[in-house]
Amino acid sequence: MAKRTTFGAWILALFFVIATMFAVSLYALAPASPAVRGPLLLSTFVVILVLSLLCILFFLRWMLRPYRQLVGEAERAPGAVHSQKSQDEAQFVLETFQSIVAQLQSQQKELERLSAQASQRADSAERFSDRIVASVPSGLIAFDGSGRSLVINGPGRDLLAVQGDGVGQPSRDLLKNLPQLAEMVETCLQTGTVFRREEIQPLGSNGPLKRLGATVAPIDLSSERGAICLLTDITEVTQLREQVALKRNLESLGEMSAGLAHEFKNAIATLHGYAQLMQTLELDEAGRQATSSLLKEVRNLSDMVTAFLNFARPQPLDLESVSLNDLVNDCELELKQLYEAARVELVNAGPGEELVVQADERMLRQAIMNLLRNAAEAIPEEATERKVTVTCARVGKDALIEVKDTGTGIPVADLDRIFIPFFTTKSSGHGIGLALTHRVITEHGGTLSAANNPDGGAVFTIRLPS
Repeated sequence: MAKRTTFGAWILALFFVIATMFAVSLYALAPASPAVRGPLLLSTFVVILVLSLLCILFFLRWMLRPYRQLVGEAERAPGAVHSQKSQDEAQFVLETFQSIVAQLQSQQKELERLSAQASQRADSAERFSDRIVASVPSGLIAFDGSGRSLVINGPGRDLLAVQGDGVGQPSRDLLKNLPQLAEMVETCLQTGTVFRREEIQPLGSNGPLKRLGATVAPIDLSSERGAICLLTDITEVTQLREQVALKRNLESLGEMSAGLAHEFKNAIATLHGYAQLMQTLELDEAGRQATSSLLKEVRNLSDMVTAFLNFARPQPLDLESVSLNDLVNDCELELKQLYEAARVELVNAGPGEELVVQADERMLRQAIMNLLRNAAEAIPEEATERKVTVTCARVGKDALIEVKDTGTGIPVADLDRIFIPFFTTKSSGHGIGLALTHRVITEHGGTLSAANNPDGGAVFTIRLPS
């Protein structure tokens, strides 16, 4: 408005300067006769005055043009309210703009209310998303395009053994114990490849073998590709799958070899008879020693074939209520002399409650005896700590029997093979005892697992439904 006024003032000033110069020029050029100069100057003055008034009128109209436009817009504005008593345009414009300002304030409050609701919904959705991520039982880890972790839930931190929240760490550092998973995450970030239900094993895991199931898939972030990883501990599922496969293999092996073992036993019985017959003959000292050694080997071979037949031809279970506390106490008494001879202490850490299961007492006793005997034999002569601990406990609805020894443990590569018939890590023995024990526990609907104790020695765990 100030620029418009200044421009108009300059136009009027220019007009008056031009009019003055015109009047001066006309006066100078007019004849000197008063009869001519007088009327001419009067006419010039009247013309200049009229033109000046017209210019002033047009100038005022031009200056008030924005005001008239503002009044017109105010009259056309919806909802404009003006007083019928007042005909003053300034008052009308003031009232109209007060109404518009009130409407704008009302709309601003409505916008603020809607904005607050949207912010509240966003906060609620974020909290709900956080609760979902925290409640997922599987480990969940999200990475950005550079491979740094964005989100890690509680199960994910437990599976990865992360110190702190782990957010912001590179995938190579976060997954240093899972190099296979780190490679999968990098490949997913680079190419968008999806990995489904991959089985991986952490490095440097002590004790029982731990296996994880991993699914890695790309996610679209705002300006880059990220990756999301789901981790699940499938150790128990894998062990169950391996036990089922082992059971099937053992059943097939038993069916195939039972007949052959029976034929071996018949031949061994014949050899045993001939060896006894040779002892009745008159032989020199060397002959008697050879005959005695032959009879001993035949008896060992007969025992091995008998044990294998017992394994290959499972007998039907005679189920009854069996107290595990009493059964372990009986096994402890039967093996007392063996443990004393081996200079091994047998510690019975019995439970505080009575554990009763439905089982075949004779077969379950044989299985526990095999484990306790193997535990004592697993402790080398040069070991300073010579102890076997048997513990009974209830875990949920199942009964647990755990046998720990202070021996050298089981090589990791052999943990999956120790229940196979004829496989043994000892210098003596047939490798049937653990296979027979595994079959007995499986027939009772339970599980038998082996692991290495982090403090040294091996741990065998029987789990039976109670």
